[in-house]
Formats: sequence, C-alpha cells, structure tokens
Amino acid sequence: MAASKKVVTREEWEKKLNDVKIRKKDMNNMVMNFLVTEGFSEVAEKFRNESGTDSDMDLATIADRMAVKDAVQRGNIEDAIKKVNDSNLEILDTNPQLFFHLQQQRLIELIRDGKIEEALEFAREELAPRGEENPSFLGELERTVALLAFKDAYKCPIGELLGTSQRLKTASEVNAAILTSQGHEKDPKLPSLLKMLIWSQNQLDEKAAYPRINDLSKGTLEDPVV
Repeated sequence: MAASKKVVTREEWEKKLNDVKIRKKDMNNMVMNFLVTEGFSEVAEKFRNESGTDSDMDLATIADRMAVKDAVQRGNIEDAIKKVNDSNLEILDTNPQLFFHLQQQRLIELIRDGKIEEALEFAREELAPRGEENPSFLGELERTVALLAFKDAYKCPIGELLGTSQRLKTASEVNAAILTSQGHEKDPKLPSLLKMLIWSQNQLDEKAAYPRINDLSKGTLEDPVV
C-alpha cells in the first residue's frame, strides 16, 4: 500500500512562505524584464519612473521592435521584412528559418486575401527554391500550399494557419530574433518561473497535500483536499 501523503495546513504553509525573503528589487527587475521583452515601452517607462528600476535595454529601441511585430500581426509581411532589414540586415541573412517563416506568412496572407494566382506564383518563385535548399522546410511549405485545395480554407483541417494564432507565432519568432541580435534574452523570465512553479507543484503533489495555487492568474492558495 502506498504511504499516505503528508498534510500541510494553510497556517504551516503560509509560515513557510513568509520565511522566504525576496527582495523588492529582484521583483521589480523581473517585472521590468517582462515589460521590455514583451515590448510594453510606455508601461516600462512609467514603471521605471515610479520604482526607480532601470533596464539594460534602451527603451527607445522597443518602439522599432514593436513596429515590426505589429506589422506581422496586421499581416503586412513586406513591411515587416523591410523594417527588420532597416534595423539589422544580418538578422534575416543569418536566420534562414525565420526568413522562410516570414515568407510562409506572406503566402498565407495572399491566400487569405483570395489572391490565388499571385499565391501560386509566390510559392513557386520564392518558397519552392528555399524548400529545395533546405528540405526541412518542405513539410511546412506543402502544408501551407494545401490551403489552396479547399473551397473554404478557414474550415479545412489546416485552417488554423489562417488564424490569428499563426500571425502571433510568426511575430513572436521575429521579436525573439531581434532581441537576440541586440544581445538580450529572447524570452522573459516570468513565464519560465511560472512553468517552474507548475512543475514543482506537480512533483510535490505526489508526496503531500498542501495549499496550492491552481489559478495562476489569481495567485491565491487553495486549501488541500484531504
């Protein structure tokens, strides 16, 4: 028979949490890291003024990075590519996968707009040669071109390519590449800590019943089920 789990009361758990000392400076740095990485420049500026927390990132560069991200999210891929090249030509020159994904997104936008002939020509002239150069791109290219085979592409099995989530995915990849080119971490630290919290709770669940955080958006402790 499996051993019974240790039961930790709310009072005991909160005492242990209160014994952990976290510096306000460290918390502020984590918030600032999230704001600048995700591109909330105005909020970051206000937070810096109110908390005195500095960032190793020039806040003035955030606007240019967000302009690229916004262009992708609007589906204006040509403008996004131009803005990336204006900021740093090496980003796309040294990252063929990113450039392919931008071109793939451009093909998706042509299909979305019903420009079928233009989409076919673009796939043949721009994307097919890249697929030949790098076979790992072929699967994604074939999947995207397959949208043209359906009368209502939005309702087909691969219709998610036309959704907002695909634009966001491409925009995030561009954002990460620009951050890396500037010598910054491509991902904010806060989401990683939340993933670590979830993992830690899952590990602890096997050994104890304790007040856990089930809703990360609220961050409230819920009493253990005994």
